[in-house]
Amino acid sequence: MTERGLWPDFSRDALGEAGGLKGPAAVESLPDLRELPWVSIDNDDSRDLDQLSVAETLSAGAVRIRVAVADVDALVRDGDALDAHARHNTTSVYTAAQTFPMLPERLSTNLTSLNEDADRVALVVEMVVTPEGELQSPAVSRAAVRNHAKLAYGGVGDGLEGRGPMPGRAGVSTAIAEQLRVQDAVAQKLRERRFERGALDFETLEPRPVFDGDRVVDLKLDRKNRARELIEDFMIAANEVTARFLAEKGIASLRRVVRSPERWQRIVKVAAESGETLPPEPDGRALEGFLARRRRADPLRFPDLSLVVVKLMGAGEYVVEEPGRAAAGHFGLAVRDYTHSTAPNRRYPDVLTQRLLKSALAGAAPAYSAAGLEPLARHCTEMEDAADKVERQVRKSAAALLLQDRIGQRFDGVVTGASEKGTWVRVFEPPVEGKLVHGWEGLGVGDRVRVKLIATDIQRGFIDFVLAARAARSVESAPAST
Repeated sequence: MTERGLWPDFSRDALGEAGGLKGPAAVESLPDLRELPWVSIDNDDSRDLDQLSVAETLSAGAVRIRVAVADVDALVRDGDALDAHARHNTTSVYTAAQTFPMLPERLSTNLTSLNEDADRVALVVEMVVTPEGELQSPAVSRAAVRNHAKLAYGGVGDGLEGRGPMPGRAGVSTAIAEQLRVQDAVAQKLRERRFERGALDFETLEPRPVFDGDRVVDLKLDRKNRARELIEDFMIAANEVTARFLAEKGIASLRRVVRSPERWQRIVKVAAESGETLPPEPDGRALEGFLARRRRADPLRFPDLSLVVVKLMGAGEYVVEEPGRAAAGHFGLAVRDYTHSTAPNRRYPDVLTQRLLKSALAGAAPAYSAAGLEPLARHCTEMEDAADKVERQVRKSAAALLLQDRIGQRFDGVVTGASEKGTWVRVFEPPVEGKLVHGWEGLGVGDRVRVKLIATDIQRGFIDFVLAARAARSVESAPAST
């Protein structure tokens, strides 16, 4: 953390401010939406709950969706010590060893978290979704809300996909179970509409270390399911509505953009290596078609292809969007107007957007000018990159830690990279990647191999293999479980 310029600890002043708070923000003076059947869906171990969702079926197949976002600004004021820490780090940092929250846990997991059965102040983003998946009647307001069911991706996904019963309160409340089914149906419409516009569907592998005390005993892959897609689609829609709301109010905003790929010709070359042809100019629909075909043809290597394309597209960044100017947009999501607004407990750009929204709702001058947002946009981009590097380094170190006692063992894998910089192999079980330091001659991306582990370096996250045996080049018949 320190090497990347991030603060691992809160200052005495910040902790003093957090400890001095008497309780959550008062809800009495706000419109009361607490009786709506709000639910949260997050990771099993998440305690910093940023958003809730609820659906209301209308006539002619339309559905009103409301997304409630925790009003962090109600307790974290611009310029105070808590804000100074959040503004510096700009994000929570999630590592295998420890989570470094952007805000002290007394706030992020309690006073500003939308916890089950707790009354909280929220910013509510509202939209009507048509049967065709179009967004209509957008609105933003403040209200009092109450989380009626804290749910997790795994259980909800199993319930929606018919692999098991609905979890927790969704299993005993028909109203909550029906909420989830309606929300899922709407999310699928939103998703289908985005893909029609050219949104991209990637699959990347980020194994999560499983600990037994201080020992890493396994690496677990969190697979996509309908519950994760539901939240993803609702958050994209809420961020789109929020960006449009600020634009219509004539307020400069902080946008999240992924520009049209400058390295499109490299993506074209990657497609050509698979016998596919992409147009000479960036085309999201054509790229998604290519990705979908490769997912079906070669599911084993699709995560590696996804990672290559993601890197060639370039990283996302924060930019200032002034009223009246053409939006850069988000190429990967096929969305023109897009901001970050739905995770203020863990992302500072969302707090900035929240303050802009609240000033607009109050009819006051914007909380920040365009000139004031410019350095914040650059800083948020830089610190997000630093946090990503910390998280990636610790994931690599955790993988090396898992394998440190398995020197000499052999593993089946696939070559994921072959260049002058070296040859890389992803082994199937456990799902880790390492460098092939001997026997790489003549190997190419996609070759199936059996490798022997010869060394690990936990501090640097290095895993070194040598070739033990080479299998057929084709990987398309490999079992999906790998």
